[in-house]
Amino acid sequence: MRDVPIDGEMIRLGQFLKLADLIDTGGEAKWRIGAGEVRVNGEVEDRRGRQLFPGDVVSLGDAAARVA
Repeated sequence: MRDVPIDGEMIRLGQFLKLADLIDTGGEAKWRIGAGEVRVNGEVEDRRGRQLFPGDVVSLGDAAARVA
């Protein structure tokens, strides 16, 4: 797992997936989140607009990134 720094206090899940290079496009984020493939802090997340804060861990398959 790697730490991915953000600007500001929070970031939305769809934006973070792209920033962390876990996906390539916003459309892919929508599809993967809708398919239940994305987890936040170990739980399946179905909201692309979910707010993430430092310390939250996002995983997609075997890849994971922590909001820093």
